[in-house]
Amino acid sequence: MISVSLVHGAEPKPKAIVLIYADDLGYGDLGCYGATRVKTPNMDRLAMEGVRHTSAYCTSATCTPSRYALLTGEYPWRRKGTTVLPGDANLVIEPGRATLPSLLKTAGYRTGVVGKWHLGLGKGKVDWNSAITPGPLDIGFDTCFLVPATGDRVPCVYVRNRVVENLDPSDPITVAYGKPLGEEPTGKARPDLLKMKPSHGHDMTIVNGISRIGYMTGGKMARWVDEEMADRLTGEAVRFIDQAGEKPFFLFFALHDIHVPRVPHPRFVGKSGMGPRGDAIVQADWCVGEVLAALERKGIADDTLVLLSSDNGPVVDDGYQDEAVSKLGDHKPAGPWRGGKYSRFEGGTRIPLLVRWPKQIKPGITSAALVSQVDFLASFSELAGLIGTIATAPDSQSQLKALLGKSKEGRSSLVIQGMGDGPAAKLAFRQGDWKYIEPSKGPKKSGPTNTELGNDPGHQLYNLATDPGETENLADREAARTVEMASRLEKIRQGRQ
Repeated sequence: MISVSLVHGAEPKPKAIVLIYADDLGYGDLGCYGATRVKTPNMDRLAMEGVRHTSAYCTSATCTPSRYALLTGEYPWRRKGTTVLPGDANLVIEPGRATLPSLLKTAGYRTGVVGKWHLGLGKGKVDWNSAITPGPLDIGFDTCFLVPATGDRVPCVYVRNRVVENLDPSDPITVAYGKPLGEEPTGKARPDLLKMKPSHGHDMTIVNGISRIGYMTGGKMARWVDEEMADRLTGEAVRFIDQAGEKPFFLFFALHDIHVPRVPHPRFVGKSGMGPRGDAIVQADWCVGEVLAALERKGIADDTLVLLSSDNGPVVDDGYQDEAVSKLGDHKPAGPWRGGKYSRFEGGTRIPLLVRWPKQIKPGITSAALVSQVDFLASFSELAGLIGTIATAPDSQSQLKALLGKSKEGRSSLVIQGMGDGPAAKLAFRQGDWKYIEPSKGPKKSGPTNTELGNDPGHQLYNLATDPGETENLADREAARTVEMASRLEKIRQGRQ
């Protein structure tokens, strides 16, 4: 249920809010967080002109659940079916519930989303050849231009509002995630057709010389070219800004970079010296710069709240042979943190968060306040002058002052999700400087780079103040604290805050 009212004369609200959401971008992938081998001048500029958060978290170590939490204000493990979705999944955010865009729309903002979606589309079996509903337009966005899921999943097409762009009706699209379709070549059967070979999985239908997850036939004119994706998405984001007129607006710009397949535009190839992964970081930084330039041309840069963050921690080899491992060198994608994408260690969910609003935020602030993306809904609602109760966002707390660098106090505690779905999700719990990881089965490491997942049959407890690398398990030594934190996590899991 939604029960909010608009409060006039509250704190000043920005002319625009732009949330730039990178994909798989690690804490250590930005210059302002310590990277030296790859240059990110536009992202670093946000840090110099605003707040650089050092204790910011997404809710989950994978993409779909983090996006769900960001838009709904609800921990994704509370709802089964919010784990990493196939490309033909249905919309997992039910129309009618309060969302970040719907609340900002109530407050008078024009709302748009551009980029990677991965929250499902439609209801039932999706027909990609007709109007696709429900979708972003049914949960609060006025416009959308989407990559439906991820670049490594079919269908490899763009969706504008409710329809696939450039679809030829005489060449209808069919998508499947079970048996192969038609006579489309696959990476498994025809590796000779590939310009980028898979390292594991990713060997199904070939699109643009790259084999994907899933099978697809038809839609030849509508299929994207990976090398052009960043330009297409950034162009759509800039167009939304340019066409916004005088009305306040909210833009959710979800970059595809640096998710696999990493196929940057030729003008970025070789720029990092770290192969496609590093070049994709350079490309993502360019995307940020184009958005900042558009705000400046429009004359609203000083009164626009810009946030840059990521949906989960970094991964090096995530399914393709793209030299990411061999050219990594001394670059540390997760910075000082242990683990990465898929992990309950800090590297899985401790992400970069930069916040700039020149009219209200002093430049050059570094904040260690504990903040989470699940709080964006409540925080932005307060910023827009909305007060009241949102029953469907039980986990979202307004941390507006902390986000804007005006308070050193953030959350007192936070739940972190690794892998798993719904009741089976593997969780961790941070309370102050302490981090508790509940017992779990499963492999301790994942992938060719041996990312540590945090799985262990016993309890784990770390003091992040004295042991930020989570190297010394204090569960036995601090038995009372371990029991208390385990109990508190279970109460939160059961809905008792």
